[in-house]
Amino acid sequence: MAPSQRTLQEHRTTLAPDAVLAQAKSFFARRNPLYASFLDQEGPTHCTFRGQGGEELVIAVMPAEGGTRVTGSTYLFDMQLARFMSTLPPVEGVA
Repeated sequence: MAPSQRTLQEHRTTLAPDAVLAQAKSFFARRNPLYASFLDQEGPTHCTFRGQGGEELVIAVMPAEGGTRVTGSTYLFDMQLARFMSTLPPVEGVA
């Protein structure tokens, strides 16, 4: 995966936007302490987390055809972000 693909990741899911944000809050709070991140800010369409060394991780949601578009951005937590995205049920026929 190229660096630009690691720092900004996108996924489409059948979950509602509020369900995606709730799942993100649960997922990132229970990670291994080295990779844990804690809720910093939240709104109806996004939440931001802070982790190791103040690293920021942002999850944003937006309604899209057939579900929700989820965008995640981070520099250090790209593997954890990819793992989170893989837990979201995909919209059929969308890569």
